[in-house]
Amino acid sequence: MSGSEPWLRGILPDLDPVIGHLVRAGEHIREDLRTAIAPLEFREIWATPNGMTSVGFHAKHLAGSTGRLCAYLEGRGLTEEEIAAIGDESTGDEYAAQLISLVDDALDLYERHVRALQPGDFASIRYVGRARLPVTAISLAIHIAEHGQRHVGQVISAANLAHHD
Repeated sequence: MSGSEPWLRGILPDLDPVIGHLVRAGEHIREDLRTAIAPLEFREIWATPNGMTSVGFHAKHLAGSTGRLCAYLEGRGLTEEEIAAIGDESTGDEYAAQLISLVDDALDLYERHVRALQPGDFASIRYVGRARLPVTAISLAIHIAEHGQRHVGQVISAANLAHHD
C-alpha cells in the first residue's frame, strides 16, 4: 500500500468510518503540504507569483484556521490572541520546516478532536464566528478537512509557480 493516497491505505481499526476518513484526510493534507513546501527556498515561500497569495500565507492560514475551527469544535469562542493572529498570516519570516511544523501542530490538534468525536456527538451543535452560526460537530469537522485541502491545493499551485519563476 505504500505510495497510495492515505484514504486507500486501509480502514483504521476501532474508529467510526467517518472519523477514520477525517483522520486520513488530515494525513493527506500533511503529505501534500510537505511535498510542496519542503524543496522551496525562503524567497519562493513568500513570493507572490502572478499576484497570487504566497505559499507562506496559505500554510500559515491553514494552520491558523484549523486551530480556530478546532476552538469552535471544542465548543468555545476565539481568544483575543487567536483573533489577533489572523492578521499575521499574510506575512512572515518562516522557512519551510517552520511552516510544516505549524501545520503539523494544527493537524495534531484536529486529529485529537476528531478521534474524540463519537457518532452520538455528530449532530451536537457548535457555534461558529462572532455571529455564532449553528453547525453540527460533524459538519465542522468535515469543513476543517475540506478547508485544509483547499489551501493545500493553493500551496501546490503557488509553490509550482514560485519554484519555476
